[in-house]
Amino acid sequence: MSTTTEHTPDSDDPLDDGTPARPAPRLIQNEVTTEIPVHLLFRDDPDPVSVPLRPAVVGRRQGTGEQPRLRRPAMTKPRPAAAVDPELVERPARALPGAAGVCTGLGGVAGGLATSWWAGVLPPLAAHALRLPAYAGAGLGPAQWAAYAGAGALGLFGFAGLTRGVTGRAWVLGLFGRYRGTARRTGLLWVNPLLLRRRVDVRLRHWRSEEMPAADGNGVALRVVVLVVWRVRDTARAVLGVEDHETYLRECVEAALARVPVELPGTARGSVEVAGDALTRLVSADAAGIGLEVFSVRPVRVEYAPEVAGAMQRRRIAALDARQRATMLTSVVDSVEDTVTRLTMRGLVELDDYDRKVLVRDLTVAFCSGRAESVL
Repeated sequence: MSTTTEHTPDSDDPLDDGTPARPAPRLIQNEVTTEIPVHLLFRDDPDPVSVPLRPAVVGRRQGTGEQPRLRRPAMTKPRPAAAVDPELVERPARALPGAAGVCTGLGGVAGGLATSWWAGVLPPLAAHALRLPAYAGAGLGPAQWAAYAGAGALGLFGFAGLTRGVTGRAWVLGLFGRYRGTARRTGLLWVNPLLLRRRVDVRLRHWRSEEMPAADGNGVALRVVVLVVWRVRDTARAVLGVEDHETYLRECVEAALARVPVELPGTARGSVEVAGDALTRLVSADAAGIGLEVFSVRPVRVEYAPEVAGAMQRRRIAALDARQRATMLTSVVDSVEDTVTRLTMRGLVELDDYDRKVLVRDLTVAFCSGRAESVL
């Protein structure tokens, strides 16, 4: 019985007629193959020479004109901190005591009365009350009208600049869109009446938020109410750096809740304190750029979101039930073991293996029934 073996000619084998075979065509026309000597793969060099590391280069395809591309390690850019104009810093405004404004206003009123007496239009009763000498008057001429205008401007400038400084409040002053300073003084003050005034509360404030979305360590949706203790430290940045610093603070708290996991009270020891410290650190860093000083951000109420509240409540009840069952079983086993050991060591009963198993079973059933009734 003969076996015939077919021979498949290789690309380098000659044909039957003696003509050398053509090499097999390459699938990739521009491929380049580099041969590596075999002895280099198995070389045992006790002291290898350090090879300088170079950036890995992705080879380009020949004839395409493609430039080599470097594989650079991915670099994570740090998150830029919120900041406003560095030149926008609170500075004290020029404010005079209120007595200066009162004196200026009274000077304007006195000038108006004197002008009326000069023009002869002051009523006799008023002149007698002011103890002014009788004067026929020169009439209302250009000079008298100019004196009226000056006295009125002086009185208006004096009385319109009066303002009241309250403890815990500050005035942010601006002129034609430019910041002119902050007045933190209390009492009756006089400031330039042309300045735009904005009152800012600089007292220590407590803000109790509404229910905000959050999540725990497992990604379960929560609703959290936080208590934020804060105050305005730099009035210029808080008022002029952002449109509304209270809205900005609320959004900072909401963004921090999206980054910090919050646990329900009692699930993990110290979890609420840890979450509060992390929230305080994040919100303080975000709000410092606009002149707000945040002292604490504490969760005061944490509950499951309405869409998962029912399922999570059943899950917690099942976990508590399983924990209680495990505790009860451990207690029963310890009680049965202690009872059987005492009976056998004191010689009250002599038990073989079968009797011991029966006794253990009966005691276990009895103890479990008694514990279950006590729990119910």
